[in-house]
Amino acid sequence: MSRTRIHNLAISLDGFATGEPQSAEAPFGHAGERLHEWMFATRFWTSATAPGGPEDQGGSTGMDHAFAERHSIGFGAEIMGANKFGPPGWQDDPDWKGWWGPNPPFHTPTFVLTHRPRPPMEMEGGTTFHFLDASPADALEIARAAADGLDVRIGGGPSVVRDFLAARLVDHLHLVQVPIVLGRGVRLWDGLEALEDAYDVEAVSSPSGVTHLTFTRKAVS
Repeated sequence: MSRTRIHNLAISLDGFATGEPQSAEAPFGHAGERLHEWMFATRFWTSATAPGGPEDQGGSTGMDHAFAERHSIGFGAEIMGANKFGPPGWQDDPDWKGWWGPNPPFHTPTFVLTHRPRPPMEMEGGTTFHFLDASPADALEIARAAADGLDVRIGGGPSVVRDFLAARLVDHLHLVQVPIVLGRGVRLWDGLEALEDAYDVEAVSSPSGVTHLTFTRKAVS
């Protein structure tokens, strides 16, 4: 069976994965881009966002790059929350097609969880957005069928990730702890007491100052 995986989810030292308030001008609120500066410096990011071949892009090729590029390997579908797809109120804008322009970076069926579904939206590059009003378990069943044997990525934001973790539907979780304190926003850990009991947890410190935390579901004996 395909696995359910989360990659490159950055959190602050106090557990916030986004700041507040979110808007079209500030997708991560007062956090700005500080949670993701580690990734912007990698070859993974520069090769994905600039023209030309990877050899022309620059960017680091060390530990952060090695973790970051796993975000794109082996996936056949993505699930994301309404707040990742757009700023508050996007459901009232029939022309809103996401943050990513005509060719989003997903290249798979992508399922957006929202209480106000709309018809599917086919984009360039193989991405089709499907809008679901569904529970995590039901959404995962639909996404797995679309993934055709490949893994399903839970793309965020933190509320959706927390819901899937609480429902025990995540097989692999990669977090990046960034050495900043946000103080407010959306916390990942609320309500997930003793989550570590179900996972093998590894922590690796990077020269960039971030810590990569991986949670891999323990085998059932």
